Amino acid sequence: MDVLEVADRATATGPVCDACLGRLVADRSFGLSNAERGSSLRVSLSLRDDADHEPVETADCWVCDGYCDAFDEWAERAAETVTDVEFATYNVGTRPPPLVEENESLLREEAGLESDAGEPFKSEFNREVGKRFGRLTGAEVSFDRPDVQFTIDLADDDLDVKVNSTFVYGRYRKLERDIPQTEWPCRECHGSGKAGHEPCDHCGGSGYLYDDSVEEFTAPVIEDVLDGTEATFHGAGREDVDARMLGTGRPFVVEVAEPRRRRADVERLQADINAFADGAVEVEGLRLATYDMVARVKELEASKRYRAEVTFDADVTAEALAEAIAELEGATVEQYTPNRVDHRRASLTRERDVYEASAELVDARHATVEIHGAGGLYIKELVSSDEGRTEPSLAGLLGVGAEVTALDVLAVEGEAEPFEREEFFRD
Repeated sequence: MDVLEVADRATATGPVCDACLGRLVADRSFGLSNAERGSSLRVSLSLRDDADHEPVETADCWVCDGYCDAFDEWAERAAETVTDVEFATYNVGTRPPPLVEENESLLREEAGLESDAGEPFKSEFNREVGKRFGRLTGAEVSFDRPDVQFTIDLADDDLDVKVNSTFVYGRYRKLERDIPQTEWPCRECHGSGKAGHEPCDHCGGSGYLYDDSVEEFTAPVIEDVLDGTEATFHGAGREDVDARMLGTGRPFVVEVAEPRRRRADVERLQADINAFADGAVEVEGLRLATYDMVARVKELEASKRYRAEVTFDADVTAEALAEAIAELEGATVEQYTPNRVDHRRASLTRERDVYEASAELVDARHATVEIHGAGGLYIKELVSSDEGRTEPSLAGLLGVGAEVTALDVLAVEGEAEPFEREEFFRD
């Protein structure tokens, strides 16, 4: 249908402002605002008919009920709500009044257009408020997880502001044993510290089984620096509580909710964390990261390198140990869910590969064993056999009991591709 015919039918319905008129043909004349399109249509009608088609005051428009005159007001309101928040990107969403949506649908019908012709009112409102907000703040619009997100409810005259989380990536080394990765609430009192009206005997009334954790040494410091309301620790797997995490460290991300700051001197932040941890934990390689890094860390298909101190129940010779290690290297191991984690893991048999294995006999009853294995390989059970639940195992191949007395993780490595790609970090 000719655009002038559309405009003629639309203006015949009653007072229609330029923005609502132009929105009917929003797919024409790229680079113009809808108000400019509407004004041009009105002039063209005047020239065609040799008669005045007077502009309509937005406040008198029966379609938008004057809302198309409120773009500046809402942009200013949005800017005022985030004066104390640091952000670089934003997005605007709008909930139009039901009456405006009904009017808009009726206008299209009266103009002889399909129901999806032109541009919806809420799309124009989002864009026009967003453009003005961008000019006021210098921020850039983003449709992919912006730093701040506004939802305008026109019917209720309400503005909702969501400050999206920010993220800090790094690797940690755990230099002391008996420190869990995250807080470990007491299973008896469920973190309350109480057993009835008395302190819980199991945790001594603290509510936690361990005084410290990697999370407690890192997340609160990052939360404080970025001035957030909550911090969540995400690790690329976890080591046993009694195992150290050495070498290249384990990847982690700390997610900070509702941060007022998004930029940080990561070198200073790293130094602050290391000073706070006082030798129990060290972090390195801190970088500001994107939201996608959380999933990448949590889903990392990582191989791991371990060093285990092993004690045997009977004397073992260097030759026998070398033969057993040679059998393990390159083997595909079947592991039924270990006894020690059976209460929190599904009971099933898993297959995991041993990539490399080596061992050094310290004396007839002690050895140091190093293993490079696929993610999910239970090293303690690979050594002990876990009452036959792991096959093959070092104990089974030697024919003597074997137990890991000290375990260190030396490296956590992404298997498929370079893990720390630049696209997952920000300046």
